[in-house]
Amino acid sequence: MGDKDYGRGKRGFVQKMDIHSTRLLEETFLREFEHHPTIGSTQDRARELASLPDLPLPMMILAEEQTSGRGRGDNRWWTGEGGLAFSLLFEPSHFDLPARPLPQLSLATAVALIDALADRIAPAPMGLHWPNDIYSGGKKLAGILVDSLSGGRHAAGIGLNVNNRAADAPPELQGSVATLRDLGGRTFDRTDILIDFLRSFEGRLRELSLSSTALGARFNALCLQHGQLLRLRSGPEIAEGICAGIAPDGALLLDTAQGRRVFYSGTLR
Repeated sequence: MGDKDYGRGKRGFVQKMDIHSTRLLEETFLREFEHHPTIGSTQDRARELASLPDLPLPMMILAEEQTSGRGRGDNRWWTGEGGLAFSLLFEPSHFDLPARPLPQLSLATAVALIDALADRIAPAPMGLHWPNDIYSGGKKLAGILVDSLSGGRHAAGIGLNVNNRAADAPPELQGSVATLRDLGGRTFDRTDILIDFLRSFEGRLRELSLSSTALGARFNALCLQHGQLLRLRSGPEIAEGICAGIAPDGALLLDTAQGRRVFYSGTLR
């Protein structure tokens, strides 16, 4: 963990923290930063801020504890002490992307996070679970939720298990979560992780704006669900089939009894 200091966002938000806010603002594309000891959900906070027309963006909202951290659907995210829970509020045009929702955004965010973490826990492997999770050793290391908000702004909410430990998770989660500390056998500087991720995130989104081909190939190469029997709920429909990977446009490919089908949204069961 980084040295303790006092961070100040460019709108004057002040909070004692072990995250170097000055480094985040000076060494990355961030223009604003908020830190909360406790908050309901960073994603909900991003939604509140999205309607402010003069808000400097991109902006990060980070919390040490979330009382109602959100995942997909009705899922909730556990934020253990020493983990990272944050949302990036941004204008897609900042990365030369359209304002409409893009299926590839959550996957591109996951690739950026994997690239930022890979050297820290090598040789432990990491990969994608469509549409928005990162797994290592069959356990969930990070979750990502991208929302399209007011005026076309987007919020990428990220929960990453860093210096927390699976043994400290709620009993029902202990066997299914991974943390960097458990995988690497040491603690990590959270500011360094954030900076590396933000730089990687910027690169992957600009890559997506130019062409989805190379980045789309990474989606498929990192997919851990190849060959698995998956059941997906999409609206009122439940589809079942063998995973054939992830298409360059972010779609999940399922080989079903009716043939190969393409899904851009849904919840896996």
